[in-house]
Amino acid sequence: MTVPQFGGARRRLVETLQQGGVRDLNVLRAFDLTPRHLFVPTGMRHRAYEDSALPIGNGQTISQPSTHARYLELLALTGKERVLEIGTGSGYQTVLLAHLAAQVFSIERVGALAEAARLAIRDAGVRNVSLLAGDGTLGWRDYGPFDAILVTAAAPRIPGPLGEQVLTVVTKRGGAFERRDIGKARFVPLVGAHGWPPE
Repeated sequence: MTVPQFGGARRRLVETLQQGGVRDLNVLRAFDLTPRHLFVPTGMRHRAYEDSALPIGNGQTISQPSTHARYLELLALTGKERVLEIGTGSGYQTVLLAHLAAQVFSIERVGALAEAARLAIRDAGVRNVSLLAGDGTLGWRDYGPFDAILVTAAAPRIPGPLGEQVLTVVTKRGGAFERRDIGKARFVPLVGAHGWPPE
């Protein structure tokens, strides 16, 4: 789906991203399909396609498009993935992800932002997104596991519910340890002096 309004500005943004080094054609296409002006306050729409972060209310911002592009390229999505997004914000990145993945599950802690994002995502014509207003650090267990998790806020560490457990083989050879990850797994917590404290 293409959105004619601001089409020239969107194409200029895509050109700016290309000149900045973005090479993934699917990522560039997602930017071309996503009407960023729907995700910024009305008074900021004239700046919607600048490569800059903009305020969206409630002390939050919509990130700079080149920042979005950088990590969307790093995700290397193929279009078949189930992605969890922590921090819906305006919903702009959510829609970018929706053009790159099969399903997007997004959590926003600020209720007013979650509702505004829901409306903007609907207006953008995207249908493969599920939204939840709540604490993103808890994840969304009902729909996991996810192929990718994108957190759009700084955290002191990876939240436990978002960290994936991996079956790992550690072999001691001489004085060195070799670590080999085997695959995804789910375990109960290891309780003990060097594990989790008993409840």
